[in-house]
Amino acid sequence: MVAGPSESDERTRDRVLAAVLERGPVSAVQLGTVLGLTPAAVRRHLDMLSKNGVIEVKLTSHAKTGAGRPARRYVLSKRGQSELGDDYLEIARTALAQLSAVGGAAAVKDFAAARFAGMEQRYLPVVDAAGQDVAERSRALAGALSGDGFVASSATIHGASALSAQQLCQGHCPIQELAAEFPQFCEAETEVFSRLLGVDVRRLSTLAGGGHVCTTHIPTGRIVVRTTKERDTPGPVTEVSNHQQERP
Repeated sequence: MVAGPSESDERTRDRVLAAVLERGPVSAVQLGTVLGLTPAAVRRHLDMLSKNGVIEVKLTSHAKTGAGRPARRYVLSKRGQSELGDDYLEIARTALAQLSAVGGAAAVKDFAAARFAGMEQRYLPVVDAAGQDVAERSRALAGALSGDGFVASSATIHGASALSAQQLCQGHCPIQELAAEFPQFCEAETEVFSRLLGVDVRRLSTLAGGGHVCTTHIPTGRIVVRTTKERDTPGPVTEVSNHQQERP
């Protein structure tokens, strides 16, 4: 007869699950440091939680170079969220439904814009530090998003041509279920990305809409670049080519 998990094991597993909820996407090494557990102990509990379907693995590339073997990061699965209770989700859903009933879709849009305002303020210095090259700005944005747990990456498509572009992908969304009912959140986030990058971007897919990842198309060929000052001051902007952007 195989013995079941001890009470101590169950308590430790609950601690690991709580840490994944609080810090995910998080690596096994980070969990071990936070919880004071050995790598072997952490992985044993992670394997059991994965087997039970309450956590899942997100593979992420290096934010700056994208090179090397993808890193494993753990996040709570939908089942895990459900088992831990979704009172917060019901409260938020009810509040937004009431806001929509009173103020209409515009009120929800304003609420969503306010939610992302802090993100935009924090990310702007990071993205601006990357310079005028849109691809570099996109990679800087991906790094900032990953730092906040969105498991983001930016990859080049089409190469060096007028159709060249970056695809910004996000593997995790903390408000996925809310955004499925209130798409204003996805729209507000997309508008923030456009302002941060200084170009018009297009959302190709979202986790909330059933996509595997949130994917944003960012043109880097012949584009319209808007500086921070130009974003704040109405007026004409100048169309420049990718080649012109790279000139000193």
